[in-house]
Amino acid sequence: MALSGLSNRLLAAGLTVLTVFFLGCGSPTPQAEEEIVEDSLVWYPGRTFSYKTKFNDLQVKQHAVASQIGLPRPPKDRADAASMRNQLVEIKTNENYIVEELTHSVPYLIPSAKKELDAIGAEWADILARNNLPHYRFYVTSVLRTQEDVKYLQRSGNINSTTQSCHCYGTTFDLAYMRYDKVSRTHTYMHEDNLKLVLGQVLLNHQRAGKIYVKYEWKQSCFHITVRQ
Repeated sequence: MALSGLSNRLLAAGLTVLTVFFLGCGSPTPQAEEEIVEDSLVWYPGRTFSYKTKFNDLQVKQHAVASQIGLPRPPKDRADAASMRNQLVEIKTNENYIVEELTHSVPYLIPSAKKELDAIGAEWADILARNNLPHYRFYVTSVLRTQEDVKYLQRSGNINSTTQSCHCYGTTFDLAYMRYDKVSRTHTYMHEDNLKLVLGQVLLNHQRAGKIYVKYEWKQSCFHITVRQ
């Protein structure tokens, strides 16, 4: 009986050891993604310029073209905007820009404005790549507004929100110039001011080509852009 009990105990112990062995030989635990320490600031070798001077296409100029080529009328509210979806295309976050969570607008533009936004994103990415700079995404902060959205913004104290808003025609979008999302996992990084210069250079190119109007809105920290074609 004693030997039998000992054998049973050994057998039990052996099974325990084997169980631990096989568990130890299973698939390795996935390792945490290596942390990248950004320790090297890199610069875009572009020319600096005055944003306020170059990007001074005023509201009256932007509204004139917006009302001409955009939606036939400003939508009254979100339901009214939804009824115009056949004239609009949705914009979504992609590899070159992030559509921010919108509270006072909806992510829709007329087709030519969506095409222009994508072209700005493509040229932005090209400049970063050609200069061996890390890839970042910029933020789209405001798109199509309804009259209801405009009234809410006015009540909240937004001084740039007018009843005759270009945003109500699907031709206009705002790009933040002090916030960017780094995509590249590299040790190098860029300062917000230098990324602003890259984005500003792209917008200046498109403005000079007659594709867009641009207003530098320093209080809202954004470029206010209306497509012209």
